[in-house]
Amino acid sequence: MFAVTAFAVLIALGIALARAFMGPTVFDRILAVNSVGTKTVLLIAVLGFLTGRPDFLDIAIVYALINFIGVVAVLKYVKYGDVAHPGVDGDG
Repeated sequence: MFAVTAFAVLIALGIALARAFMGPTVFDRILAVNSVGTKTVLLIAVLGFLTGRPDFLDIAIVYALINFIGVVAVLKYVKYGDVAHPGVDGDG
């Protein structure tokens, strides 16, 4: 049953990768890359369960945090052109 789940996650991962390459805008591509990261976390968790190694869940949690921080940094760079920008719109 979990092997079927892992296969379904792999198919969804492929569809998200296709969307990342064909996205019409940069925001669609960033959303697709975030989705790929989320599906990778699911795949790591399922593979950890299939192999009987619960320490894979720790790896999945770390990967999820890195994915979140990375996507926020990329979005800030795309919007402001600088990651160190304070992030405040307007005159100030």
